[in-house]
Amino acid sequence: MKVTLIAYTPEPERVIAAAAKTCYASKSVGSVLEGLDEAETERFVDMLASIGHESPIEHASFTFAVEGISRSCLAQLTRHRLASYSVRSQRYVSEKKFTYVTPPEIEDCPEALALYREAMEADHRYYERLVALLTEKHLESFAGREDAKTLARKKAQEDARFVLPNACDTQLVMTMNARELKNFFLHRCCSRAQWEIRALADAMLEEVRAVAPHIFAEAGPPCVKGACPEGKMSCGKAAEMRKKYGAEAK
Repeated sequence: MKVTLIAYTPEPERVIAAAAKTCYASKSVGSVLEGLDEAETERFVDMLASIGHESPIEHASFTFAVEGISRSCLAQLTRHRLASYSVRSQRYVSEKKFTYVTPPEIEDCPEALALYREAMEADHRYYERLVALLTEKHLESFAGREDAKTLARKKAQEDARFVLPNACDTQLVMTMNARELKNFFLHRCCSRAQWEIRALADAMLEEVRAVAPHIFAEAGPPCVKGACPEGKMSCGKAAEMRKKYGAEAK
């Protein structure tokens, strides 16, 4: 997995502070911005977090390039609907030599790993065979065109992709605003989240904290700021999680 923050709102914390201050200012936005030096910006963003005023942080957005996650992880990720996603297409991009994600528990069991690899190799063969068969079938539809074979193959890939496994990896560009990101971290940094999306969330949090440390100072699972909401399903490691995500144990 590779996660890279490729773009974000310039001076995100200053933008957020200006947006929040504008709600209570009689002067122009330009004048509000002029009064926001680094210290005042940090103070105001920290204050917003302390009182739970989150709507102003929607004004800052962050765009990530994500590579090497499974289609299974992608399905979980896109449940976070207040975001924009551009994902590599399996219709237009051949998966003839697809690579895949191996779960750690399978990696750690030689017998399971051997079976898993066997299944992936079989999927490779089935995919290639289906593409070949369907390409031949569709050639008739594009007879007489110079790009007939290319068009036939792309049409074949539409249906052949149905045999591809959830393990098949993908890449995407996604954008979330800061408020949605904090909600994402709330759910996906939790120890009860599935391992792959938890690793993704941790990598994303590391990226945004480097450029907006005050916005994401207490980002992470619910137990970072309060009690665990998981009840009897709690991992019982709240202090450890607070330490991991940078909050003092309470």
